[in-house]
Amino acid sequence: MHFTEPVYRNPYWPTWPLIQITQGCTHNSCKFCTMYKDVSFRMQPMDLLEEDLRELRADDPHAKTIQLLSANPLAPAYDRLMPRLELIKKYLPELEHMYTATRVSDLKNKTVEQLRNLRDIGVNEISLGVESGDAWTLKRINKGYAPEDILEQCHKLEEAGIQYWVTFLNGVAGREYSENHAIHTAEIFNQLKPMLVGTGGLTLFPGTPLLEEARRGEFTPLTERELMQELKLFLERLTCDCELNAHHTSSMNLSGPFLARKKEILDSLQYGIDHFDMDKLTKIRNKKRTL
Repeated sequence: MHFTEPVYRNPYWPTWPLIQITQGCTHNSCKFCTMYKDVSFRMQPMDLLEEDLRELRADDPHAKTIQLLSANPLAPAYDRLMPRLELIKKYLPELEHMYTATRVSDLKNKTVEQLRNLRDIGVNEISLGVESGDAWTLKRINKGYAPEDILEQCHKLEEAGIQYWVTFLNGVAGREYSENHAIHTAEIFNQLKPMLVGTGGLTLFPGTPLLEEARRGEFTPLTERELMQELKLFLERLTCDCELNAHHTSSMNLSGPFLARKKEILDSLQYGIDHFDMDKLTKIRNKKRTL
């Protein structure tokens, strides 16, 4: 198998088999991420893709699922992307789901009809690293799109019948804009129909522009308590009938059917805000090394 490091796969989807159809990230400029800093974006050569597919077919010719790599495999134009997906189906004809993460901007160059074709071949669930629905925050962290783009592209997915995840990056706006980040992201998400909302807290990793800005006093990271307070504000305003997948250094159980658990989740967060050992949680976060 041919993989370009680093390899990231969503642990909540089947983690085997994996197939790389692109390398690196088309954007590669988000201020909180250095994952693909040294990897130039390009399409996986067809001969390598076919070689990998022969190997996968030999191992599991009846595979029902596969996860597409790398950062944003749906970035290529439809006419360049579709032959690769058709090749995957040729070698693994029983596939039912091609899971993938991608960027909101990757959907702009595809029509609803083209997205329906992607759904029909098996791309029926994708994860979007939205991070925020606040215009100032999106610009501040250099995501490369605006709130209206999130709405437009996610509505296209809904029309095409593709299920999708959206993410809220807890803390990415810093202390001064925390409230707007939480409230405006909830407002955007409430206009969508995601199957899942995921959230995790910002960690400032070495080499990221946000860490350098924090060292210069240009960005004020949230404390562990402030992260909980921001997350609570976001979830108070959120009304999506979706699953929630929430990660926190405290290991609180905040995941599950959101509306059914909303009061329980909010009560758990408030208990954490009032009673948890924040120094201990800070030490746990400081030990993190990757996204």
